[in-house]
Amino acid sequence: MDTGVIIAIVAAALILLAVLWFAGRKGRERRFETRRHEAREIRREAEVGTAQADRTRAEADVQAAEARRQEAQAREHAAAADEQHREARERHIEAAEKDPDADPDEVAAQFDRERAEGGAVGTTGTTGAAAAGTSDDQSVEHHEHTSEAGEERERHYERDSNGEVVRDEQYERPRSDR
Repeated sequence: MDTGVIIAIVAAALILLAVLWFAGRKGRERRFETRRHEAREIRREAEVGTAQADRTRAEADVQAAEARRQEAQAREHAAAADEQHREARERHIEAAEKDPDADPDEVAAQFDRERAEGGAVGTTGTTGAAAAGTSDDQSVEHHEHTSEAGEERERHYERDSNGEVVRDEQYERPRSDR
């Protein structure tokens, strides 16, 4: 073989290797660029998901705050009602003390019985033994107010000193937004 042909074959082989090496690099760069693009898309989707989660969390926090506000308002109303009942009870007793034909203890017991039977709203109450004048009564009167999407619920129940439920009332009505 002629030396020129050998040199041409070697040169062609080197050029072919250089072309394959450059083609491999370009292919790898294209794959990396495709992966980078996919990673950017995934990051964008993750940011959208994070924003949606943040918005949902904020809405939940607002709803929780509103529920706490309504609960606090319900407790205030219950406390005001309890105070009004206490004042009314005191006025009845005061009137009975002035009336020579009335017994203040009996009037107090009658008032307490009527309040318990009438389903009075409150968080604590004095019924039974406490109304009769003893201080070891362990009865409990409880009021719950729940507000959901379309309805409001109120539940009143009372337990006697033995822990037995003596009254359990529940009221449901459509929610009225103020």
